[in-house]
Amino acid sequence: MLFELLVGAYAAAVGLIVGSYLNVVIHRLPRGISTVLPRSRCPACDAPIRARDNLPVVSWLLLGGRCRACGAPISRRYPIVEGTTAILFAGCVARFGVRPAAAVAALFCALLVALAAIDLEHLYLPDRITLPGIAAGIAVQPWIDWVGWRGALFGAALGGGLLLALYGLWYLLRQEEGLGLGDVKMLAMIGAFLGWRGVVVTLFCGSLAGAVAGLVLIRAGRGHTKSKLPFGTFLALGGLVALFAGERLLGAYLKLL
Repeated sequence: MLFELLVGAYAAAVGLIVGSYLNVVIHRLPRGISTVLPRSRCPACDAPIRARDNLPVVSWLLLGGRCRACGAPISRRYPIVEGTTAILFAGCVARFGVRPAAAVAALFCALLVALAAIDLEHLYLPDRITLPGIAAGIAVQPWIDWVGWRGALFGAALGGGLLLALYGLWYLLRQEEGLGLGDVKMLAMIGAFLGWRGVVVTLFCGSLAGAVAGLVLIRAGRGHTKSKLPFGTFLALGGLVALFAGERLLGAYLKLL
């Protein structure tokens, strides 16, 4: 028990570090900037960020959410991404134990966090994450016992195929895009990691979350029926539900039938 707690704490610490890098990816990748160089700088005054001001979550709190050099506000996204990644990494150890499967699950979570945040800010799901993510989901199958490589291939094909069919059907009926091709590739990536069952749970939970969010925005007067929503963000939420509780949810549903 103590060993698992220590490993979980270590996983959370690694998650904070990974989350810090994910913030770099989220900020720079949509802008076409290298995620390695140059070193982190304040986007408002371009001052280099000191090492002591670059500690995940802690530095943001100590600085009061503002740049030390110019006082410009630092987005709350930074501690949220770092803290969320830490919680998810610890959750992967709790869910899958001290096994390679926990590391694979952590990789999957990191991909989803990055895609969710980028889509929320830019309504954009970069191929530089989704396409390597599909390949990674298939490549890691020898280290996990979820679906196997055949199941991963079928899951990727099903996930991408379902949304691609919806994309084409909507365009034929309305002569406009109902969703982006980035969503197609993202669900294919989720299918590569989790198989067809994961695709079903992800699509159901993601669609439900998106519908609820849309209704709330309309009710609050901040949207309308044609407002664009970051569906990738909701797919990420659905993917996390599928990862941690998908088998149980699907099993409970099948029992009802």
